Amino acid sequence: MISVRRAAAALTAAAAVLSTAATGTASAAPAPSASTAALPPGLYGKGDPTYDGVWRQSLAFLAQRATGYQPADQAVDWLLGQQCADGSFASYRPDTTKPCDATTTRDSNATAVALQALGAVRREAADPTKIDTAVKTGYGWLRGVQNKDGGWSYTPGGPSDANSTSIVVSALAASGVKPGSYTSTEGHTPYDALLALALPCADDEGPGAFAYQPDKAGELLANADATAAATLAGLGKGITAVKATPPQAPTCVDLSEPTVERAALNGASYLAKALVQTGHLATPPLPGATETEPKPDFGNTADAVVALAAAGTARLAEPALQWLEQNAAPWAKESGPAAYAQLILAARAMEADPREFGKVDLVEALNATGPAPKTPDTSAASTEDEDESFLGFDVWWIIGIGMVVGVGIGFLLSGRKK
Repeated sequence: MISVRRAAAALTAAAAVLSTAATGTASAAPAPSASTAALPPGLYGKGDPTYDGVWRQSLAFLAQRATGYQPADQAVDWLLGQQCADGSFASYRPDTTKPCDATTTRDSNATAVALQALGAVRREAADPTKIDTAVKTGYGWLRGVQNKDGGWSYTPGGPSDANSTSIVVSALAASGVKPGSYTSTEGHTPYDALLALALPCADDEGPGAFAYQPDKAGELLANADATAAATLAGLGKGITAVKATPPQAPTCVDLSEPTVERAALNGASYLAKALVQTGHLATPPLPGATETEPKPDFGNTADAVVALAAAGTARLAEPALQWLEQNAAPWAKESGPAAYAQLILAARAMEADPREFGKVDLVEALNATGPAPKTPDTSAASTEDEDESFLGFDVWWIIGIGMVVGVGIGFLLSGRKK
């Protein structure tokens, strides 16, 4: 998940630079920070936040709430301050005194995960009303940039991809909204977009998997990270999912009339087979790289563990969780808060203790990467559906009214970038 986000952000930046060179117009891509010596207070992690500032902050919040902690007010204020006036988030805004404009790269992934994180911390926040306003405007923005096929791309204007669509579904599910009811202007749902990226069981290269996007020839290629994300989304769950019961064996079945739930279970079957040999997922070497062997992919392995647990196939994820316990500590220490959060959520999904993860207390390690959180409330540790109803009827009534008005004034036509 982390590597995919950074790669997507880097590609967005490169594309924007090329666009600037070709057209002479302003670019929407942020430039990497020259120094991280003056990182803003309240931000988690010490690494360059250009491509993952909002993402890592949000994952840290979700993992802290999952273990009963409430992020410090300073940390919550930092995340709120990253939001643009239209409700969107960029990956990172170094200068929040300047309003977002046409050069600001809006990011559907950062927006969705930030909204989910803000919803999770709302109950114990110093100013819940401020969070309510931020969440309302954020979901309104996501609605406005939903693609015709029902999905989302990393940045508005591109074709839908499984990862971006899935993280929006995760946020919607956490807010208490049924993702299948979130239709595009063409009447398509996020699940329609995901089904279009599902490979059949008969596919020899990736039976039951999901593709990230079709390739240039329109072919669907199996992608483990996309499969983990889409499996959770197809089940109506997300990155904070917990173990499902009763347990079941993963199977791959093609239906004459495909359903997103069946596609999700097919995805779990693919992930189980992908993990069976080594206990972990791997990233193939990039073209032109000096390395010739695949590298272990800790983040995507953690995501796959959550997906299998949510699908009721936790038993088959146990070797992968054990592998993470034995090997992931150096990766998490180097990668920072988002990595610690992924491991915490994987442990939690499997009902393991994140405070005794191998030789590491993941909770203590995560909390040490940012402002000290508030004392945990052990009587009400966060669960996946803790804040499912916090948005309530009023938010969606307001968004619905906004959509009707938008149709009248042409907002949807101009804002529908995907």
